[in-house]
Amino acid sequence: MTGVPASAAGGPSGARRAKGPASGGLTPASGRALAREARDTAPGESGGGRARRDASSPEDVRATAPSSASPSSSSEGTGNAGTAEAQGSTRAPRGGKIAAAAVDQASVWNIANLLTMLRLLLVPAFVMLMLADGGYDPAWRSLAWAAFAIAMITDLFDGHLARTYNLVTDFGKIADPIADKAIMGAALICLSALGDLPWWVTGVILGRELGITLLRFLVIRYGVIPASRGGKLKTLTQGVAVGMYVLALTGWLATLRWWVMAAAVVLTVVTGLDYVKQAIVLRRQGIAEREAALEETEE
Repeated sequence: MTGVPASAAGGPSGARRAKGPASGGLTPASGRALAREARDTAPGESGGGRARRDASSPEDVRATAPSSASPSSSSEGTGNAGTAEAQGSTRAPRGGKIAAAAVDQASVWNIANLLTMLRLLLVPAFVMLMLADGGYDPAWRSLAWAAFAIAMITDLFDGHLARTYNLVTDFGKIADPIADKAIMGAALICLSALGDLPWWVTGVILGRELGITLLRFLVIRYGVIPASRGGKLKTLTQGVAVGMYVLALTGWLATLRWWVMAAAVVLTVVTGLDYVKQAIVLRRQGIAEREAALEETEE
């Protein structure tokens, strides 16, 4: 009689062989492998699995630290981090603008601008002192000379301080030339009104100053006309001449101040013509450069 295999008959030996590798059973090694795979793929207490083990490097740990530290889900932690980052990026420009505005506002109150403000305040004080008691009292004229001298001295220092210590501001660019023209114009007009200085001298000096200022604005699109040495010498000579006229001088000092004023008038006219020449050359160069640029773009 042909016997049936023990494995088919369900014998003990057959059952043991059915659990072996030939029938898909588990060996100790394969069981441990399946257990490790189950642990890797199954979600843990904080939603980890293999992703948690793979993120064991310092970079990955730092990248996943915000989401793992939060008790909420990983997607919610990522959303919160994105929101915080977005809020930080929107707050930073506002903070930068506020800081920049504070710096600009503080920079206005620098030593150079304070000297310019002082010159502006000295203009009405000079006029009151100059015209006090009819305008011919030597004591009041001496006080007016002191105010004029302080204004001229501060004019020498504020620009130098602004350029040396990087204190140049928009306020200083506008207020400094206004203060210069204001104190000089006030002195010339007061002297002419009192009969100490001919009106044509006042007209030449003030006309030149106002004309050159207007000319600078007209050609500013082509460039800036630099201050020349002649212009600085003119300013110094004007200040000395006007200061001598403010004082109640007599004798040879009165004759000397006339010659100093004559030199100031000559320098005023010569430097004015030089500025006009520079403006014409600057305008021609600017027009030529623009035409050359247009030709290059057309080609």
